[in-house]
Amino acid sequence: MSFPTFMDTPPQWPGPAPKETDVVVIGGGVIGVCTALFLARAGKRVVVLEKGRIAAEQSSRNWGWIRVQGRDPDEIPIVLEAADHWRALAQQTNVDIGLRQEGVTYLAETEKEYTRYEAWLDHAQAYGLDSRMLDSAETAKLIPNLSRSYSGAIYTAQDMRAEPWVAVPALAGIAVREGATVVEDCAVRGLDIEGGKVAGVITEQGRIKAPEVVLAGGAWSALFLQRHGIFVPQLSVRATVVATKPMDAGYKGGATDSKVAFRHRADGGYSLAQGGFSELFVGPHAFRSLRHYVTQLRADPFGVRLLPRAPAGYPDAWGTPRSWADDDVSPFERMRVLNPAPNTRKAAKLLRQFAQMMPGLGTVKPARTWAGMIDTMPDIVPVVDRVAAIPGLTVGTGMSGHGFGIGPGMGRVLAALVTGDKVGHDLHRFRLSRFSDGSAMTLGPGI
Repeated sequence: MSFPTFMDTPPQWPGPAPKETDVVVIGGGVIGVCTALFLARAGKRVVVLEKGRIAAEQSSRNWGWIRVQGRDPDEIPIVLEAADHWRALAQQTNVDIGLRQEGVTYLAETEKEYTRYEAWLDHAQAYGLDSRMLDSAETAKLIPNLSRSYSGAIYTAQDMRAEPWVAVPALAGIAVREGATVVEDCAVRGLDIEGGKVAGVITEQGRIKAPEVVLAGGAWSALFLQRHGIFVPQLSVRATVVATKPMDAGYKGGATDSKVAFRHRADGGYSLAQGGFSELFVGPHAFRSLRHYVTQLRADPFGVRLLPRAPAGYPDAWGTPRSWADDDVSPFERMRVLNPAPNTRKAAKLLRQFAQMMPGLGTVKPARTWAGMIDTMPDIVPVVDRVAAIPGLTVGTGMSGHGFGIGPGMGRVLAALVTGDKVGHDLHRFRLSRFSDGSAMTLGPGI
């Protein structure tokens, strides 16, 4: 069974879109929804415009981890804020979003890997995290049923998990109750620019006047920005996930080694993927962005499998238009939901590897298999910034697989950038200009 496209059900928020508002948020994923929520709490009239369905793309297809473990040190304070928001938001809806604090464990297969994880503890200690190293015996005790002995592990008990396909629509419901407007089936074709600055957006339903726009378009952000002359070296990579049927629970948190990443779900099954592996459909924007990825490729030359061409209609497909008129049907309307086919061979292999890894859990039976397109950046941290070239435009994109967990924190940060309130965090690392100001490419800790 494949992941649902969401387009086979009527929109929950059909609109219509208003003619005028204070802020337009483009994109109904976790970042856009959370940005709208905090803008509404700041007293702004805010409209979320989603070309398809809320959370239909990567925001519902991710692993469901809400982790601080292994994060870039500049992301840690925002992740910690996000965790506080997650706890509060889970109490503000009558939907069980599956929020559980069960911890995250990275299993070290070699002493070298153990040492690399141990080095990250300096960042953990600086922020008072409860991360700690486990030896081989402690690892076996934490995760029963492991078929092999590991050198050890790094474990962060405060990390959490939730069910993405339940949680993000629930957050949208909170935002709407607090005054935000959400409109599905409404693609934004471009910015309405007057006098060099944002005056609103042009949608398939017409113009909406607004002095501020937030772009949280995930895998589509680079294409949208390119139309307006803004280059960002964001690429989108395919990641395959398998959901097992309910089975015995040996460990209810999230864990990973080099072959399998898994986390227990609220329905009793496990979600399986492979950490550090993804697939890139090579297109014209990938070629244009290549020079920015040299540092990452040298550090992890086998982490991405290259595929020759994207299916028709994908953001970086060879035939996808890079420019279009305001009254033309845009690429965002032609593909309402980016629903990549999963790598079935990878899915089958994940099931075999998980069964070998945790033989004591019983027979591993697949329930669903799906894939998502992760928006990623050369240094594996996002762009969160005001766009100097187009006053009134704020961008939050390239979350590099971290968007679900950090979503409420980044949403609050983006809202503060729009309103001019105190951001409360140092965003220098996330500036857009780092790709054009001659800065050296600095990768995060990579664990």
